[in-house]
Amino acid sequence: MLKEERQRTILNEVELHNRVQLTDIAEKLDVSIDTVRRDVKELDSENRLRKVHGGAVSLGFANYSPARNNVYALEEKTAIAEKAIKLLKDNSVVLIDGGTTCLELARLLPLKIQLTCFTLSLTVASELLNKPNVETIFIGGKLSKDSQIAIGANTIHNLSEIKVDYSFIGTGYVDADFGLTEFDWDIVQTKKAVISASKKTVLLCISEKLNSQHRYKTCEINAISTMITELNPDHKELDAFKSQNISLL
Repeated sequence: MLKEERQRTILNEVELHNRVQLTDIAEKLDVSIDTVRRDVKELDSENRLRKVHGGAVSLGFANYSPARNNVYALEEKTAIAEKAIKLLKDNSVVLIDGGTTCLELARLLPLKIQLTCFTLSLTVASELLNKPNVETIFIGGKLSKDSQIAIGANTIHNLSEIKVDYSFIGTGYVDADFGLTEFDWDIVQTKKAVISASKKTVLLCISEKLNSQHRYKTCEINAISTMITELNPDHKELDAFKSQNISLL
């Protein structure tokens, strides 16, 4: 495989899943980790992604830009956020996860809506401060440098003491049979705590992530109340999810 093809694949994986590990990319491309490391280093120097220890993250995930010109599939994520807003009612207590789709939800919240909103994400919290009728509560803990999200034991403890009406979460990977998965064990434990702290959990997920999975399981698909994609709920790509006990929007 030519270097240009390898790097295009790396960028696609990073943009789709927000974060990737060098070992996973090396396996996917059937090349050495050193080869992938060199490619990632070059892409980082060209400001096309950000190199981190053992992997890479997308610029839209790691570097918040008000212009949002570095967010992958922005049109689709905006459509998902607009659907999610229709679930909200005044005076609800909600939790918004990190990630670029959840950030779009925070950005598009109507100025008049009155909410109490918990979040683990520094970027989401910053966006919520622009909403005059939203009381923003940041759930503290150890901050992940890659995702700028609070993780770890203190975060999980704080989550155990609340119960929100809705949580809006993202995921790296989702499959109708295998559920929600991630490659990061700490993120999985935090998401499990978010789900436990929620009366209803809403998954915000672009359709490109459907039918994908990774090594660490967050939950079964029916632990989610609602899954929102940019697709029409009747779309054939959602057929495998229609037999599950979840709503599709």
